[in-house]
Amino acid sequence: MGEGGQGPVTLRGQTLTREEVQHHTSKDDKWVVIDGHVYDITQWSQRHPGGSRVISHYAGQDATEAFKTFHVDLDYVKKFLKPIKVGPLRDSDQQSKQIDRDFDALRETAKKMGLFKPSYTFYVLMTAHVLILEVLAYVTLWCFGTGWIPYIVSLGLYATVQIQAGYMSHDSGHLSITRTTKWDHLLHHFYMGVLKGVPPKWWNHMHFQHHAKPNVMHKDPDVRVEQVFVFGDKMPIEVAKKKRSSMPFNYQHRYFFLIGPPLLFPVYFFVTTIRHVITRRLRLGSFWIVTFFVRFFYMYMPFFGFWGTVAHYFAFRCVESHWFTWVTQSNHIPMKIEKDEAKEWVPLQIHATCDVEKSAFNDWFTGHLNFQIEHHLFPTMPRHNYYKIQPLVKSLCEKHDVKYEVKPLLTAFRDIVKSLKHSGELWQDAYRAYHVE
Repeated sequence: MGEGGQGPVTLRGQTLTREEVQHHTSKDDKWVVIDGHVYDITQWSQRHPGGSRVISHYAGQDATEAFKTFHVDLDYVKKFLKPIKVGPLRDSDQQSKQIDRDFDALRETAKKMGLFKPSYTFYVLMTAHVLILEVLAYVTLWCFGTGWIPYIVSLGLYATVQIQAGYMSHDSGHLSITRTTKWDHLLHHFYMGVLKGVPPKWWNHMHFQHHAKPNVMHKDPDVRVEQVFVFGDKMPIEVAKKKRSSMPFNYQHRYFFLIGPPLLFPVYFFVTTIRHVITRRLRLGSFWIVTFFVRFFYMYMPFFGFWGTVAHYFAFRCVESHWFTWVTQSNHIPMKIEKDEAKEWVPLQIHATCDVEKSAFNDWFTGHLNFQIEHHLFPTMPRHNYYKIQPLVKSLCEKHDVKYEVKPLLTAFRDIVKSLKHSGELWQDAYRAYHVE
């Protein structure tokens, strides 16, 4: 949370029911429940450091577990709740489910095990390897020229720099490198702004929504893509009902290879980041974009000229885009994608994610996002500790009959295509049923 906010004049201090809270979900009237108390976030959501949408996605719902999970210093953020408090929730509506209580106990166990303590050695080495690879990408061209072999080597090195810097910015964005808001924010600007030329606030805006409501239709930006793709079992039906003309989704498992991985970074992310800094007037974000391009063109124009450097930029973004898309979507697209049902934190996260088998290569290649389940349950936990909490998470899932899925890396990749094909066929059948006479 943060500072500011005003509670409503009426009902302040009165005991409220869960049904009353559920009526406050509009843009101009939003309430949430945290630890058995009701808060009016209508005004505060506009000043929320994590973005207005991430907190607004819980309007009318219990946000206790999300609140505890996203913030590293609960004592600090709780003081900002006081000005926006409406009143207590009725005792009978405060009964938490056993899975929530068990998850709270698991979180406390993880703290006692020291799993939220970062290894500075790990992060120093990871940062060093990113910087060394960036130097090597440049030196390769400087020493060996711009022939096809040195160019491909340099391109691969620089794409690796970008993806690994992205993993580091992901860690700092989740406050898991130092566990200190100030220093992690500074590191986030370094990895995301300096090394990648991407405004950190754009990342916050997009990524925190994904964590708050993963694979939830109309809330998770990663699945708000119905203009070009349909995911899961429910989205294809919904899209088929509403649209008489649209993309040929029954072929999406084929055109995914043309407009998915190749264009996500070079086109979609490029356009949305520029639009974000312009529409929100983010001066610092604009500064990072400009300084990145100045540095990039200063380094590579002597090798390629102006248009060659432009082509080089989009070339490494395309390689990075393939890497990122296959890694991140293998954990999500094949999983459940549905409308918001206000699920408890554990089933919400696990139904939307799966793990990929652990190995030294998989850990490095995915930035430890092969432990996607653990990351979604504990996003502020340093990634080098995910494997330590994994057995306890499996036990929790087994106790509550929640499916815990682990796949080989290539199987996870194949499941993306299989899932797209399945969803496309569902859309085709529904489209014919509703619109073809």
